[in-house]
Amino acid sequence: MDTPRPPLAPVYRTLPEYVRHWAEATPGRRAFTFVDHPAPHARGVHRVLTWRRLDLRVRALAARLAEEAEPGARVALLCPQGTEYVTAFLATLTAGLVAVPLYPPGLPGHGDRLSAVLADARPTAVVTTSGALEEVREFCAGAGVTVVAADQVPDTAAGDRRPVTPDDSAVAYLQYTSGSTRTPAGVEISHANVVANARQALTAYGADEQPVTCVGWLPLYHDMGLVLSVAAPVVRGLLSVLMDPVAFLHEPVRWLRLLAAHPRAVSAAPNFAYDYCASAVTDGQKAGLRLDGVAALINGSEPVRPGTADAFHAAFASRGLAPETHCPSYGLAEATVFVSAARPGKPMRRFALDREALATGKALPARPDDPTAVLLAGCGTPAGQRVRIADPVSRTALAEGEIGEIWVRGPNVGRGYWNQDRLTRSVFGAAFADTAADAHGSHGWLRTGDLGTVLDGQLVVTGRLKDLIVVDGRNHYPQDLEATAQEAHPAVRRDRLAAFAVPGPGGERAAVVVEHVRTTSLTGIDVPALVRAVRAAVSARHGLRLADVVLVPPGTVPRTSSGKVSRALTRERYLAGAYAAGTAR
Repeated sequence: MDTPRPPLAPVYRTLPEYVRHWAEATPGRRAFTFVDHPAPHARGVHRVLTWRRLDLRVRALAARLAEEAEPGARVALLCPQGTEYVTAFLATLTAGLVAVPLYPPGLPGHGDRLSAVLADARPTAVVTTSGALEEVREFCAGAGVTVVAADQVPDTAAGDRRPVTPDDSAVAYLQYTSGSTRTPAGVEISHANVVANARQALTAYGADEQPVTCVGWLPLYHDMGLVLSVAAPVVRGLLSVLMDPVAFLHEPVRWLRLLAAHPRAVSAAPNFAYDYCASAVTDGQKAGLRLDGVAALINGSEPVRPGTADAFHAAFASRGLAPETHCPSYGLAEATVFVSAARPGKPMRRFALDREALATGKALPARPDDPTAVLLAGCGTPAGQRVRIADPVSRTALAEGEIGEIWVRGPNVGRGYWNQDRLTRSVFGAAFADTAADAHGSHGWLRTGDLGTVLDGQLVVTGRLKDLIVVDGRNHYPQDLEATAQEAHPAVRRDRLAAFAVPGPGGERAAVVVEHVRTTSLTGIDVPALVRAVRAAVSARHGLRLADVVLVPPGTVPRTSSGKVSRALTRERYLAGAYAAGTAR
């Protein structure tokens, strides 16, 4: 039986120390539960690791990995979602090695990225499971790496060896960025970084005051999935309940059932997941849900749409879900993950901003009922770190209401990029031009590449600096153009379109590539009418004439490994003429 709540956590600097502590303090308590769905409509098979069992499996696998690699060597994790992934990650850290969280080769559409990351990280060993062993061996053939199946390492491999505590300043793992705006780069996250960020997240979402259950389906190779579902529970001694992302996509109510089944559940998902649940979960499936015990639902999208939160809570208010559970948040891999968050239990802050002023870099209020206003959610306040807004060109600090690049400093900010010294200096070593702007020294700020401002003490994220479309001197955020385009015609598939800048005879112009819905074929759509509708909507709402509108089949718009649309790759393919055949304008 689990005790009502874990005892207070001591202060350690590495995750392996916490694993050993909880194994000694609460050995029979559940640490991780993976809910497997072996059949399409299965309710779920629970596979449980107690803290004692987790510690044993971590020590056994750590001993095995230590036979294959010297301290500091990289170990790539090519495991499917599950308890073996957790074990492999923690065992790699325990052995004094550097984990590289990835995924098996079978993930559709991401084989090239996996190859590129492995070539960059140059791992000495690869960890997978017996179920994926053959495909991993085939994928890694000729790479000169040892492939270890975590579940084939016997418990006896642990022996009596007590692992040496890693240096907290050493690199714990390489978190490869999703590659939505550039070639994937490995962020060096130290042991101290990940523990600091886990504590910051626990504080932000109230888990340091009352026990919670971490419930998640985000992939563990993703920064938010790794910190919220592994690091934070290990630091606080909490139960973490996992499921596979594919199981969520097949039947989203599975996630909601896990939220209902576990007290004070904390979970995270992007915008599309909340939209998906609101539209796909049937009344019959809702009937058995009780969501009044949910503590916090984190939305870390870029940016968070207030309308998404409203639709989700309208769909599940009858099941007891409180609107104050929705927590818009902001973060990035370079800061481990969490930077700023709205606190649970408080109404979501929303801001109606003047669209014309926003185009000139000012966040000025508009009437909430103004149909041209841009609606954005506040992402709360920083969690144990400092955030400033800077002019990305002059490097001067900006006042509240002025839009600039978000700069971050804190113990969670990573060491830099693996083997990319020049990029590390430019991104992780930013300095304000005016040293008086920072009483604690102007050097060592992280340039996030994200645009935002501060309003009423709340961080408001407006978009990506590299994605910004500038036409005739006016700024246009691609996510705003995309939101307008997807509402313009029923055949446009939601959240599967990309707006980006293209060169034109008189300067930069804007184009959009949209997928059509799966329920119809390209031949069944009046393409000219769809293109006219999209052009008219964007022109009316944004005062912008689109240079091109391209309609493509479902699955054509590329996405990153974390599920985000890759505007950069879509633009690259567009300019290369990849959408000329089999598409329509």
